[in-house]
Amino acid sequence: MSLTTLVDAPTLAAHLADPAFVIVDCQFKLDDPAWGRAAYERAHVPGALYADLNRDLSGTPSGTNGRHPLPPVAAVQETFSRLGIDQSRQVVAYDQDNGMFASRLWWMLRWLGHDAVAVLDGGLAAWVGDGFSTSSTIEFPVRRPFEARPRLDATVTADEVAAAGAGSGRRVIDARAPQRFRGEVEPIDRAAGHIPGARNYFFMKSVGANGRFDSPASLRARLESALDGVPPERAICYCGSGVTAAHVLLAMQHAGLTGGKLYPGSWSEWSSDAGRPVETGDGEGESSDR
Repeated sequence: MSLTTLVDAPTLAAHLADPAFVIVDCQFKLDDPAWGRAAYERAHVPGALYADLNRDLSGTPSGTNGRHPLPPVAAVQETFSRLGIDQSRQVVAYDQDNGMFASRLWWMLRWLGHDAVAVLDGGLAAWVGDGFSTSSTIEFPVRRPFEARPRLDATVTADEVAAAGAGSGRRVIDARAPQRFRGEVEPIDRAAGHIPGARNYFFMKSVGANGRFDSPASLRARLESALDGVPPERAICYCGSGVTAAHVLLAMQHAGLTGGKLYPGSWSEWSSDAGRPVETGDGEGESSDR
């Protein structure tokens, strides 16, 4: 049976020599883009390959399409082929700890029809903490043909998000920190606040202090509260640039709440257009013009 949400370190360790497994290191820091590759070269799960958020898992920002736009399907197909992923491979992705970046790779593989992908729960920190050794050997993958089968209903556009207002039967969930959601601070994007009508579910609510996800039952209770009666397949998740929103979608999947959509451009795309409305406060209708 394939692994499709999370995997623990002992299970991964048991499959290190399994040729059907492809392990991908996604360590990254938003404020230091070169850090991830250097961290991989210092220490990684033995046999792991490296995928960079900016170079491998994002397209080219135009100023209006978000900070981490999805790459064209053909480009992603080439990246996954280069990493040695084909339809017969079980992929395990990890980052330094809480899955923030690994969940982006998890979501992208599922977006292109490859469900046999899981995130190492707790990342490299959990691997080391559980007593497993690391490697500094740079791996060179065997290229395999990745066949992309895009799920066209996995994403929504800004126009679709705008239409998901009151009475639409949809729920828009913002994965950013509460201070950014309320518009109290905005360190990156052009405007502070959130998409009108959105509910805040900070992605870090899904993990404990050790970076590992909470139990499916605990996740389900919290996420159902955020959905507030809306079926999970009617949920739209966004964040600053489409990265941590995938973390929420992973938590939903692990909790058995399937079918949520990603707004890839997220707040960085939405706020780039001065004509789009912005709401501030706790999400109960307090709005702000700009």
